[in-house]
Amino acid sequence: MPSPDWRDQIMYLAMIDRFDDGDPSNNDQGANEYDPADGRRYSGGDLAGLLRRVDYLRALGITALWVTPPVANQWWDARHRYGGYHGYWAEDFMRIDAHFGDLADYRALARCLHANDMRLVQDIVVNHVGNFFRYDGAVDAGDPSRNFRINEDARPHSAPTRYPFSLNDARRRRDRKAAIYHWTPDIVDFGDTQQLQTWQLAGLDDLNTDNPRVRRALRQSYGYWIREAGVDAYRIDTAFYVPPEYFEDFLYADDRRAPGILNVARQNGRKDFLAFGEGFAMDAPFHEESARRIDRYLRDAQGKPRLPGMLNFPLYGSTLDVFARGRPTSVLAHRIRSMLRIHADPFRMPSFVDNHDVDRFLAVGDEAGLKQALFLIMTLPGIPVIYYGTEQGFTMQRAAMFAGGFGANGRDHFDREAPLFRYLQRVIALRREHPVLAHERPVVLADNAAAPGALAYRVGTGADALLVVINSSDRETLLDAVETGFVANAVLEPVFAIGDQGVEARVDQQGRLTRVLPPRSGQVWRATKASTASTSESLAKIGASLDPIAERTSDDRLRVSGRADGVRSLRVVVDGDIKASVVVAVGTDGRWQTDLDTSSFVDPEVRHRVVAWSQEPIAVSAARTFSVDRQWRERIRSDDPEGDDRGPDGHYRYPTDPLWEAQRPLDLCGVDVETSGGSLRITVHMRNLVATWNPPNGFDHLALTAYLELPGRSDGARVMPLQNAELPDGMRWHARLRVGGWSTALTGHASASASSEGPVLTPGAAFEVDRARATVRMTIPARALGDPATLEGARLYVTTWDYDGGYRELADEAGANQFGGCKHDGPRIMDASAIITIPASH
Repeated sequence: MPSPDWRDQIMYLAMIDRFDDGDPSNNDQGANEYDPADGRRYSGGDLAGLLRRVDYLRALGITALWVTPPVANQWWDARHRYGGYHGYWAEDFMRIDAHFGDLADYRALARCLHANDMRLVQDIVVNHVGNFFRYDGAVDAGDPSRNFRINEDARPHSAPTRYPFSLNDARRRRDRKAAIYHWTPDIVDFGDTQQLQTWQLAGLDDLNTDNPRVRRALRQSYGYWIREAGVDAYRIDTAFYVPPEYFEDFLYADDRRAPGILNVARQNGRKDFLAFGEGFAMDAPFHEESARRIDRYLRDAQGKPRLPGMLNFPLYGSTLDVFARGRPTSVLAHRIRSMLRIHADPFRMPSFVDNHDVDRFLAVGDEAGLKQALFLIMTLPGIPVIYYGTEQGFTMQRAAMFAGGFGANGRDHFDREAPLFRYLQRVIALRREHPVLAHERPVVLADNAAAPGALAYRVGTGADALLVVINSSDRETLLDAVETGFVANAVLEPVFAIGDQGVEARVDQQGRLTRVLPPRSGQVWRATKASTASTSESLAKIGASLDPIAERTSDDRLRVSGRADGVRSLRVVVDGDIKASVVVAVGTDGRWQTDLDTSSFVDPEVRHRVVAWSQEPIAVSAARTFSVDRQWRERIRSDDPEGDDRGPDGHYRYPTDPLWEAQRPLDLCGVDVETSGGSLRITVHMRNLVATWNPPNGFDHLALTAYLELPGRSDGARVMPLQNAELPDGMRWHARLRVGGWSTALTGHASASASSEGPVLTPGAAFEVDRARATVRMTIPARALGDPATLEGARLYVTTWDYDGGYRELADEAGANQFGGCKHDGPRIMDASAIITIPASH
């Protein structure tokens, strides 16, 4: 099967164990590893299940199926009390896991996909195998056998079964000499390159990829699946945990016995075999360190190629920031420009909105945001990836699609009439019908630096050029005088709209577009004929202008003025927000003026943008910008005793990993509260703030959850979502903020429950981390709280726990990755503040 043009493909990531069960006879292999009621164990999905759903995928518009590793895995790790259902704990790289089927099943799947002009993408691992050994105590580099232990409770085997990976016992001289593994402990500092590339990731035995024997064995293992099963591409797990130079050997080695993977692929008719790596790293808004790190795996300093592609995690992070967390669209505008500037070939970098290692989009955002996120990746360079269940509205990270599987609630989830299935069909068709979206570099035309709102970019030139416009706000947004690059008076024909079929638009004599964008919308237009509806003579009589304004202000009001011709009134619009705009009458002399309310603007670094606009007749001024130096008032400080991080009853225990007890990262020491009008700023003081896992938000081993009760309201919720608890002292919350190392969520109480965090509130909260002072500062803008006149009398409650795709597990006995001291359904609160009431002004 020849390689396709990968730019044109739409991938679907399916976790084999959770997709569909086509052969129940292979579910239970008798090692206590199978239990569909337990998300830690095998659930029953297999290759036969994938095979019988190829038509389902094809109907969706998928052209490439990416499967999690199908190879034989460690089934159960008793020490960590977790199973290898996911496929990333290999025991034999060249054998299909018994739960999934056999080689014949895999070949049948590949043949069926190829017969439907679809491709097979296999997930592979070169960094590690399963957890078959560990160190109980210090590691002695001179004597690796010291404190070495074999994981005797691993099932079905206590060592990999295929040579040379079976040489895993440091107590044997032969195995030490072979040096197939790094004899190292778990990584404790993810910022240390040596630890990252040679120590164990979460107890998984680290392969010595500098060893020529290991390199050859891995090339043989993965060359096998291309030859024997017909695999078309590889996704490479944990690429950051091996040196980037390794991939030059893995892909390009000139070894007759074990050729590089791309050479094997060419020998088997695949001249453009795609291999893309996972570099799990996201950048904070307007930063690009992680993007540059990812690029080092794509090419060396001289531009010599390494991996053909890498997953675009920085784009994912910015997509989440804007469409789930309500950050300004300038965050995405910067990311798009950065992506095009840093990467030589962004077209072969798979893009996504969620996957098996992060929260589902719908766990932290809403359906409107999800539709926009999918629309974005379908209109930008990169290979779009749909994570299984997205089309069915899944919120649980690894729930099963089939009725008998984990989290499926007893029913199948292959509904081709599901709203998101139908939407994905439409937006996938948009990309496939307009190749310019996949083949050309976009040019960003407009964004909003201060709030959710407009993002506009043009893709392509000439007759194929498309204009893509998004409004991420929950309110109507003004897109004003955007230079489209189209000819004067061009009529814009609707090509696609998220919510409907779209409406025609028209640019002005300068090729500029001014338009009211519906809330949470996404539209694509193309230019057709020029209109002759207006003449320059009539347009010359209509206009609006803004006088110069103060560059910075610390007041709650800002005076603006200007001139207008040919209109009786106009709106003064700040940051595109039409709902908050001020209607002002134009005097007989053509002059106007008004005062703007700036009390809700909280970030002094943000440049706010103001225009004067008339909708009918159309007139829009050039923009002016200003910043607000917000004055914050200290309202109250609440201290919390040190050392009380032991849960509600004082008996909770940290996970057994030594860092937890050494650092006590959940010990809350105090909370400072400041207000500015209806905006709230919370500074949390911790005993220690650590970042050993190199998280994008600047800290880990901690998730803060803050609950806010607004004054003068009798509604609200008492339940603390996902924490198995209710608020104390009859408190009810209206806004809830969860902040962790990898994710944040600001949500409201409406529809919140024990299992649902509630609807997303926008604009999203901002936060600052100071590890030296062990503080996290969180700022919630007034608009997200409904613009309250005051926060006097509001009540606040802050808790600590940890979050890893959900609040970290709790059990009677603490484990390496779970808290101990209480039943599974106990409150997930390690420490908490008192209920803090914001006092009245004096």
